[in-house]
Amino acid sequence: MKIRIRKSSTKAKRKHGFRSRQKTTGGRKTNKRQRARHGSF
Repeated sequence: MKIRIRKSSTKAKRKHGFRSRQKTTGGRKTNKRQRARHGSF
């Protein structure tokens, strides 16, 4: 069986991406702030 080694860039995106931010209250606040500053993203 081949062990799939995950790319760290993917790992980082999973942690800091839009979707993972949406999952927490603080993250939603961050997204709201980003949207206010830069328009929708």
